[in-house]
Amino acid sequence: MKCPYCGCDDTQVKDSRPTEDNTAIRRRRICSACGGRFTTFERIQLRELTVIKRSGRRVPFDREKLARSVRIATRKRPVEPEQQERMVSGIVRQLESSGESDVKASDIGHLVMEGLKVLDDVAYVRFASVYKNFREAKDFEALLDEMSGPEGPGLEDR
Repeated sequence: MKCPYCGCDDTQVKDSRPTEDNTAIRRRRICSACGGRFTTFERIQLRELTVIKRSGRRVPFDREKLARSVRIATRKRPVEPEQQERMVSGIVRQLESSGESDVKASDIGHLVMEGLKVLDDVAYVRFASVYKNFREAKDFEALLDEMSGPEGPGLEDR
């Protein structure tokens, strides 16, 4: 593994352990050249996924981009990083086990919205406003009305 600080290829693993949800191996490493310490994660990848964008363009699936979207939606909210990671891992597992290598971006967005709806209402609204391309206040009102509808508790019930 290449050192992120000095670029040296000679690094040693000092500690390995599974993550809390047992979906990855966390490795603490040290560089023999500069002494820098860093962490890497090793994950199982069932298949290579390709995302089909709305424009029809095809791009490789990027787990980190998905995780970043979830982090942005949950920023300054009472959602633990472990909860975010479990949600992202669950979405990736669903996509990989679906049997399809090509996944529509809208399907990924839908899975993220489902996960955020369970984690945090505000994060859900934040993500939905970008995902559904809200342009005016009544778009937010419609979403909030939908959330407080008969299918479950809304913001006012918390």
